Amino acid sequence: MKIWFDILTPKQLLFFEPMIKKLRKNHDILCTTRNYNEVTSLAQIRHFPLKVVGKHGGGEKSEKLRASIKRMAELSKIIEDYSPNCVVSFCSPEASRVSFGLGIYHIVFSDSPHADAVMKLSLPLIQKLLIPWIIPKNEFTKFGIKEKDIIQYRAIDAASISKRIIDNKIKLPYNTSKKTILVRIEEEYASYSKKNNMIIPLVKALLKKFGDLNIVISCRYQSQAKNLRKNFGDDIKILTMSYDGKQLLENTNVFIGSGGTMTAEAALLGVPTISFNAVPNLIEEYLVRKKLVIRERNPNIIARKSEKLLLNQISKKRAKNELKNMEDPFDKLEQIIELRKNSRRKLVKIIQNRKYH
Repeated sequence: MKIWFDILTPKQLLFFEPMIKKLRKNHDILCTTRNYNEVTSLAQIRHFPLKVVGKHGGGEKSEKLRASIKRMAELSKIIEDYSPNCVVSFCSPEASRVSFGLGIYHIVFSDSPHADAVMKLSLPLIQKLLIPWIIPKNEFTKFGIKEKDIIQYRAIDAASISKRIIDNKIKLPYNTSKKTILVRIEEEYASYSKKNNMIIPLVKALLKKFGDLNIVISCRYQSQAKNLRKNFGDDIKILTMSYDGKQLLENTNVFIGSGGTMTAEAALLGVPTISFNAVPNLIEEYLVRKKLVIRERNPNIIARKSEKLLLNQISKKRAKNELKNMEDPFDKLEQIIELRKNSRRKLVKIIQNRKYH
């Protein structure tokens, strides 16, 4: 079979990577992305081949619209020529529209029902939706997909991501023998994001309490890095997407994140984790309930709680047990692909039999 994967974010690349490696043994795979530094840089680090089609639309609605329309037009020609048997994405709006227009079976994953715009643009057009078991199906059916077409798997997506192997470790630009607090800035350009400008007061609070430690900030965009350099100069270490997040987490004593994928990955790797919950979501709520993540929004309290975590490191045993009980979502995807392949074989046989009778 020919299978097309449309990969739009770093999380999607890391989530799909092991699935694609397995599927390539028996299938022809095409992987597309858009021109978005977070993804293309990570793909280079991971030695993962991607065909770049179109670009990220940025933060403005009008630019998002124009970028999406242009990307759909470019993809429609490429995909019509490639002629895949099915499409796999993480609710890619462009993949949803192109696959619908060309009549291609579309399987999607999602753990983000809070991303209203993306859900509305994709779910009414797709055939199967795979989701973590902790998210109720009715969080998605309100967007136009039938409950019978939603399949749950017993895992959160960060479980698969956290198991990846780092083949090529790059020397980190700070002294790893010192204790490190790693902060991941929240997404600013997603349609669901709420800009709260919390990062500046948070970094100030951390510097006041931990001036002798590594305060490392992982930025998503150059504009974020520029703003931090303007405010803090060399007092902090500023990183863009030049390093695999898992390598950073392996050298982190406390992680402070916005509640997204890297927050979940840190928690499952047993790194003491604080979430400032920039985008409230059900995965973050689950990790808080399991006491793998501490939620706090006040910068000064985050600094105080970080100090406690540095002195009393949470045991990795709880995280290891949680990770052990999670299944591989690939098994569900493979089942759907096999069912799809078998149904196509039956259809071919019926057509062939009609020709001879």
